[in-house]
This record gives sequence, structure tokens and C-alpha cells, in this order.
Amino acid sequence: MFDELDTLTPDERETRLFQGFGARLDEAARTCAGLARHLEGHSLLAVNDRTALQQLPILRKQTLMQAQQQTPPFGDFVNLAALEGQRVFMSPGPVWEPQLPGSDPWQAARALHAAGIRRGDRIHNAFSYHLTPGGFILDEGARALGGIVFPAGVGGTQAQVQAIRQFAAQVYVGTPDYLQTLLDQAASDTQPLSSLHRALVSGGALFPAMRERYAEQGIHVQQCYATADLGVIAYETATDGQVHPGMLVNENLIVEIVVPGTSTPVAAGEVGEVVVTRLSPVYPLLRFATGDLSAQLPETSPCGRTQMRLRGWMGRADQRAKVRGMFVDPLQLQTLPEVHPEVARWRLTVTREQDRDVMSLAVTLKEPDAGEGAPDTQALAETLKRLTNLSGDACIVQSLPDDGLVVEDKRDYEQG
Repeated sequence: MFDELDTLTPDERETRLFQGFGARLDEAARTCAGLARHLEGHSLLAVNDRTALQQLPILRKQTLMQAQQQTPPFGDFVNLAALEGQRVFMSPGPVWEPQLPGSDPWQAARALHAAGIRRGDRIHNAFSYHLTPGGFILDEGARALGGIVFPAGVGGTQAQVQAIRQFAAQVYVGTPDYLQTLLDQAASDTQPLSSLHRALVSGGALFPAMRERYAEQGIHVQQCYATADLGVIAYETATDGQVHPGMLVNENLIVEIVVPGTSTPVAAGEVGEVVVTRLSPVYPLLRFATGDLSAQLPETSPCGRTQMRLRGWMGRADQRAKVRGMFVDPLQLQTLPEVHPEVARWRLTVTREQDRDVMSLAVTLKEPDAGEGAPDTQALAETLKRLTNLSGDACIVQSLPDDGLVVEDKRDYEQG
């Protein structure tokens, strides 16, 4: 176990989560004007249990983004006076996030510990340190745990392979896909990365076949569910190398499952949208809708930890899709007709080919018989990369289904 919090009874944990909640929320609203505006008309001091919390409005990312655009950079949802000496980040959207003060601000150490990572382990961190907080989330957690971190970031595969060999890294943290890229590169050099034995991955789906393939290569892999806004929300556990179903909700977070697009809780065990409350005095997020789908598992984890369990990440409640560790949002494509005015409609499809996420942009034209006036598909692909920071191909089609979809995720999360 990481600490004594892992084995609290459900009643003890609920009491701990809501101890003085209303008073702390009221104080947070006094220092974060955006939060106060969002909760206007509600009695904050009276919010001292889950039922009262559920009377507060859901905060959706679009609402937060609009507030940030009106009052940059944080929309008055952050206590700026508490950010001296801290970092700030910008995720796709754009959405601005602060690093909270203190050790392990995104609560990643508990997930790393559950994955078997211990003090003194050498950790190769292949999450991005550029713009977004991805790399820092695991970096801060690993160092708080006592790990020795190499901040590899993304790209430069050959250099990363060389670094793993020379550093003799025992642990990989990064997206699920990229670990295999590193292993394949090392195999092509006929010098396998024999020092790697464990991995904690996030930012994409860890398909069952991928986990099995890594195990065959001598690497035990577990995953965590994290967002740039909240840090590590939930994580896998294992006993004697056997990974248990679902993920445990991290401490200090209140997680609800609601009917997508509403504030209504789903029935026990039903799939719905994950809504998270983190009452930080610096950046309080109240009933923040992640846009992710999951469901609660009723039984206690076989590992002995008593936290609430989720079935894991089960897709998106909205049309945002996580591709190679980065979110792709329909809003990112809204300027496509400004760049290519001949385009009438468009759809981005995400599929899985040879253990890699693949994006394909299909467009229809205002004048289907435009001939030489039609946009070049290479130019469309270049625009796609500029708008999303991810590569993909493009094609021109005669028609697209009239179903409102702009981003369609066709990956099968139950299969490899």
C-alpha cells in the first residue's frame, strides 16, 4: 500500500472528503471570481455531502474555455496570488492550466507506486514537456516517490533508445504506443532494451493485445487515467503481477458518473460521463465534466485498496478523441473552410492500424465537379496537421453521413 488512505472504509473516506467542504468552497469562491460567478445563487456553506454537491452546476470545458478567453489566462478560476514560483501550461483548445504548489501536485506518485515503481528506480519519461503539463505530471510524481527521472519528452526515437541503454532505465512512462516504437527501434539495432521491466502508460488506450505483447518482451505494464486539468484521476493495481479489472479513483477526488451532457447520476453500474471535483484552494474544479465515459465497479478491488473503482476509460461522451496522447477537438477543425473555401463538409475518422492511431480527413466539396479547382489532398493533410499538431491523410468524397459527427472514433477499445 502507498499509505493508510488506501484502506479507509468507504464511510471514513467520504467523511474525509467532505470534512469542512462547504467552508473551504466558500473561501475558494472568495479568491476565484470565476468560480463565484459559476456558482452564483447556490449556498456554498451548505455543501457538506455528496447529495448537496450534486445540486451544483456541472462545469464543462467549453464553459471554462469561454471564461478564459474573456478573462485570460484562467477565466478567474485560479487564485493567481498563489502561483508565484509555479509553472503554467497551455493544452489544445486552448485551455490554460496552472501547476499547483507543493510536492506531487497532480497526485501521480500513488499510481506509480501501484505499478510497482519504487524509490531509486530509474525512470524514462517520454511524455511531452512542451506546452502541456503531460511530462510534468509524471515527472513530479516520480520524483516525489524517490525515482530518478530522465525527461526524454517526445520524438528523437534513436536518441531515446540510446538514452535508455546508457541510463539503464528500468521504468518507462509515456503513451502506450511509443513504448513499442522504442522497443522496435532497439530490436532493429540488435540491442534490445533489456533494462526495462516496468511501465506506467497513459494518454491513449492500452489494448489487451498490447499489454500481452509487452509482457512477452519482459515488461509489466499498467495504466493510469489522467487529464491535464486534474492530474491522475484513477489507476490500475495488481497483485503478484496480475492486473486487476478497472481502475481505482485517486485520493482527494470526488468522482461522479452522470448521464452524458446532464447533471443526472446514472444508475449503479451504468456507463456515463466522468465528473470530478477537486477542491484545491488554488484551482478549485467543482463537478468538472471530463467528457470521458466510464462506469463504477461495485466490488472492492482484490488488491485490498478500498477506493471507488471505475471500469476504466471507455471512450468519449463528446466528439473529442485522444490520438497518440493528444486530444483532437471538433473545434480545432472549424477553420478548415477558411483555409479551403471550396470544402463543404468534413469528417475526421480515427482508426487503429498496425498498433498505431491513424487519422483520416474526408471532405466534400461545394462544387463536386470542381475538377482542377478542387483542393489538393496533400494540402488538406498539411492543414490537418497544422490545426491538430498530428499527422493524417486526407481524401475527397462525394458525400458524408448527415449525422452531425465531425470526429468519429472507430477504434475498438475491447480488442487489441
